[in-house]
This record gives sequence, structure tokens and C-alpha cells, in this order.
Amino acid sequence: MIKTILVANRGEIAVRVMRTCREMGIKSVAVFSEADRKSLHVRYADKAYYIGPSPSNESYLVIDNIIEAAKKCNADAIHPGYGFLSENAEFADRCEKEGIIFIGPSSFAINTMGDKITARKKMLAANVPVVPGTSEPIEDINEAIATIHKIGLPVMVKASAGGGGKGMRLIKKEEEIVSGVSAAKSEAKAAFGNDAVYIEKYIDSPHHIEFQVLADKHGNCIHLFERECSVQRRHQKVVEETPSPIMTPEVRTEMGKHAVAAAKAVNYSSAGTIEFIVDDNLNYYFLEMNTRLQVEHPITERVVGVDLVKEQINVANGLPLRYKQEDLSQNGHAIEVRIYAEDPDNNFMPSPGVVKHITEPLGLGVRHDGYIYEGYEIPMYYDPMVSKLIVWAPNRDEAIDRMKRALFAYKIIGIKTTIPFLSRIMDVPAFRKGRYNTHFIQDNQEYLEVKDDASIKAKDIAAITAFVDYLTKLEKNNAKAEHDCSKSKWKLFGRKVSVTRL
Repeated sequence: MIKTILVANRGEIAVRVMRTCREMGIKSVAVFSEADRKSLHVRYADKAYYIGPSPSNESYLVIDNIIEAAKKCNADAIHPGYGFLSENAEFADRCEKEGIIFIGPSSFAINTMGDKITARKKMLAANVPVVPGTSEPIEDINEAIATIHKIGLPVMVKASAGGGGKGMRLIKKEEEIVSGVSAAKSEAKAAFGNDAVYIEKYIDSPHHIEFQVLADKHGNCIHLFERECSVQRRHQKVVEETPSPIMTPEVRTEMGKHAVAAAKAVNYSSAGTIEFIVDDNLNYYFLEMNTRLQVEHPITERVVGVDLVKEQINVANGLPLRYKQEDLSQNGHAIEVRIYAEDPDNNFMPSPGVVKHITEPLGLGVRHDGYIYEGYEIPMYYDPMVSKLIVWAPNRDEAIDRMKRALFAYKIIGIKTTIPFLSRIMDVPAFRKGRYNTHFIQDNQEYLEVKDDASIKAKDIAAITAFVDYLTKLEKNNAKAEHDCSKSKWKLFGRKVSVTRL
């Protein structure tokens, strides 16, 4: 059985995986770049290994460095988290060759579902509904024009190896075809080293709904219901919730069956997510599969009552699933928001810097997955997400009210964050009613833009006042600590251990 896991990631997801390791009595090992020497995941782990300079392509994305660290600490397994190498088939294959368990699916599954054109073919063979479009990459512009005329405008041009909104172009008019296809191919080549693109019919009023699946190595596969992920900005998710406010029991059952069929089509094992695009009439189509743990997995855990990381580890240990489909149900409602170090009132400009003060939200039904702390300097090299805030309540209305309360209590001083923007989302009528799609942010600018300058100034003054008060208390506490330290051997010991570990 797995006794030591190296977490090939950083930030909040690394800490989250390590927490489950600690619950299971498994030792966790952190890896860190130069910029992450003082990161929380390094402090939380049982051991930590330096893997390179700050840029991710010189550290977290270097397979040899990760494998070398795993060998040094005699890790039985590697958990990739999400992002970085989590959906890299070469990494999964390398782990297998080195005799290290990769906590995730096979390289075959990653390869197959990572290429969207290949995935479309697999889904068609498994009778999973897919968006009308091409099943082969577009080779030249004349072919693209002919295909678009056949499908009919509007269409989406997508990178076959894409993700995160890169290599995507919406084409609404005839005169946009040439420039749109060319731009998508160029962006795909720059981002993924592969300029293959395909074309799909564009769905009006699209809803982004995904199903969590879990499969073992014995042929068992279940789904853990849906997540609504339609609040997006530049194709990046901002708010997720479960259950979806537009879902019906009948459609949920059918989509769940197709999600399981999609996973079985590639002999999938571990946790994964089947993403669907859904129209206003609840017609749904396969979009893609994420062959890893999702950022928004905590809301599923809260509503269904299953620790997905624990199940991933159990599957990696070769154990059969502990649950059957009939054992699972949805209980209550959960919402997650992503907190970014960005200034929402200045076109979401990045806001790296030192965290001067943080007050985490507490109380009934609140979960906070983060990695920053007072005095920590947020590096500029990585994704600016600093935490995830998750709430649960018996019903959707109460969950929204609870999220508003939690966001009100969440204070981070020293950097700009998206907390005010997220709070405004909770008050938008369309969101409150559950009547929104992926156009939500652009359709509700009147509610999301700040118009009251006086209100902003008042909040800035309140933040400054709070910070001054914090510094005053900190100075007093430091003085008291220095005075008492000579009488307290355990405090001296604690300081010594802290310095040694860093």
C-alpha cells in the first residue's frame, strides 16, 4: 500500500492533497521552486525538495526534476494535482517506467481524451452526444469555409490540444472566417505546439455543466452528479455550484449515464470530469474530458459526502470502489468562488505582492482552501488564484446568502483581490434566480461594475484603518513575545525547528 506520496504541484491544491494524506497516515512530500521556498505547502509537508528556478518551465514542468525528487524520498506514488503535469501522458508513462504509481488515469486515457478530435471520435463510437462539427482537423482555409457553410454560422473554432480558452475563436460572420481560423491556429501553435483545429456548431445560450466520474481498475465506474460552471470570464470559471439550478431529475439521470459511458470508452480509472455544453432546452453535448482532479471538486465533496482525493489514492492502491451508483445522492447545495490576486476594478490586472493581513471566513457551512498567510509574498510566476471559498447550505437561497456573509468576512490586505467582484455576483438578479449561461458576466455588466466611488474610498479607508490597528497589535505582541521568550523553552524550540525546516 502507498506510504509516501510526492505532490507534484504547489499552492492550495498541494495543501489540499496533503491534508488527505495526513488523514490516511500517508507521508507527503512537497516540491518547490525558488519562488516557493516559503510557500505553505512546503511548510505543511513532511519533507520538501527544491526542483529549480521560479519559472514553471524550469521547475514544476520538468519531469526529470520531479522524478529525481521522488526517488530521493523513496515515494511510492506521485499526485499531480491539477495544472502543470496533471494531464501530461508522458509524465504518467514515465512514472510507470520508473516504478512510481501515478495517482491518475493511464497515459492512454490522457492521450485519447486530451486530443479533442480523437475524443470526439471515441464519444461518437460510444453513442455519447457531441456538438455537430468536424471529426478531423481542418487542413486549409478553403476546407474550413466549406465546412462552416455546411454547418451554418455561428461556429466555434477550437484547438484540438487546447484548454483554458486558448486557440478558440467564435465566428459569427462570413468575413470573420479567414481571420478567425488563422488566429485560432496561430494561438494553438504558440500555446500547445500543435496548430490542429476543428469546428463545432456554436450553441446559443450555452450552459457549461460537468459530471464528476470516479472509476477503479476493476471496471467499475460511477458518477457523482453535476456541477454548474457557467459563470465564466474569458473562458475561465469564476463561480461553480451544485446541483445545477437548471437541471431536472430526468436529464440528470441521462447525462450521468452518458458521463459513465464516456469514461468507460477509454477504460478510465481515477477521478475525472466529463464536460457538457447544454442549451436552454436541456439538449446536451459532450464538450471534453478533464483527466484529473478539478479545481471545483470541493463542492461535489460537500454535497455528495465523498473525499475525492482519498478515493483517487484508494484506486491507485488497486482497491475497488467503495460506492455503487445507488449509494450516492445529493444533499443540500454548495457554491465555490475562486479568489484571484487581481484588481477587478482595473481590468483584472494582476496584483502580486506581500499579504499584510488576512482574515479567513469562518462559521457554519464554510470551507476555505488556500495557501497564503500574513507576510507571504505572492509570486508573479504562476496562476494568480490564491484560494477557493466553498459554502454549503440546505438549499440554494441559503447557500447564496451564506456565500455573501463569508465574502464579507474575508479580508486580505496588501494586495488587490476579486472578493468584491464575487460579492457583487451574488446579488445579480439572474444569478439569484439561477437563470444564467456562459454569457452571464458580459450580460450583467451594469450590476458588476462599480459606480460608487465614495463606496470604494470608504472601503479603502476601512482597510487602511484595519491594517494600522493590525500593525499596532502586532508590535505589542512582538514586544510581549520577546519579553516572555526567555521564560519559555518550547517557544525557543519551536523557533529553532522552524528555521531548520526552511
